[in-house]
Amino acid sequence: MNIGSVKLDNPTVLAPLAGITNLPFRLLAKEAGCGLVCSEMVSANGLVHGSRKTVAMLKSVPEEKPLSVQIFGSVPALMAEAARIVEAAGADILDINFGCAVKKIIKTGSGVALMQTPEKAEALLKAVRESIRIPLTIKIRTGWDASGQQAFEIAAMAEACGVDAIAVHPRTATQLFRGRADWSIIAALKAKASIPIVGNGDIFTADDAVHMREMTGCDAVMIGRQAIGNPWIFSKVGARIRGEEEAAEDLGHRFDTMVRYLRASVEHFGETRACYMMRSRLGWFVKGLHHSSRFRQSITRISSATEAIQLLRSYQEALQGEAPPMG
Repeated sequence: MNIGSVKLDNPTVLAPLAGITNLPFRLLAKEAGCGLVCSEMVSANGLVHGSRKTVAMLKSVPEEKPLSVQIFGSVPALMAEAARIVEAAGADILDINFGCAVKKIIKTGSGVALMQTPEKAEALLKAVRESIRIPLTIKIRTGWDASGQQAFEIAAMAEACGVDAIAVHPRTATQLFRGRADWSIIAALKAKASIPIVGNGDIFTADDAVHMREMTGCDAVMIGRQAIGNPWIFSKVGARIRGEEEAAEDLGHRFDTMVRYLRASVEHFGETRACYMMRSRLGWFVKGLHHSSRFRQSITRISSATEAIQLLRSYQEALQGEAPPMG
């Protein structure tokens, strides 16, 4: 699959997730076989005004390529300038958020609010398209009602403006993540579009990903919430797409991955901040394991990588029967 000039090894995409899809997490997804990884949602205003924290979100490494960086904003000139900054930082694809339904984003006219203002959205897309050479994509929702009419209108306008692909999360703005994603909207958009359509929403298993592609004809699947603590879903989806058996669960690999995630986070954020983050995030990876609640409790006050790794290995040994259960 191609998005503009960028070729993907396989049709799987990591969804942009605020506070989650930072560089260390993207590397896990890429290692697990994800075809395209996406950054967290990045403020165009922060980039243009040189916010150190915001600019730091653009850091990338060759191992995660290709990389899509998602920005949000509502002012065409400011978005165009932010797009140039993203391109100069080495991103392979620029994505614009048309789907965030958080109130503080909507109040600025950004995110899914753009689906209510097509004239502003068109001016924004034209300005950005003229400012960069890398492929341009957008991520949208159904719109503000379940009919999908706003999605169809925005998609047609985006294609006319030179957008190279569209990711669709078929829930309304008011649904947030509640209810069921209406995959029929993805199918309808795919039938109308001549650019790649990426389906997103309610992919919980590799079978779900295959079913979405079969039902909608979408060119790729985007996985977000299910990848949290489970980046291996990408390898499972890849295997199913290739007609291969999914690899068996491997406890040792799971814990090795957690250690790599910890160490990469320490390198990226510094030990103090990384350990604070890992107090909750390491718990993502042990969902469903025996004594997981005890482990999650044990890491709530970690202050060093050494301490965290000791707790990880102790829990691993307990699960493997080499030591009595923790607690």
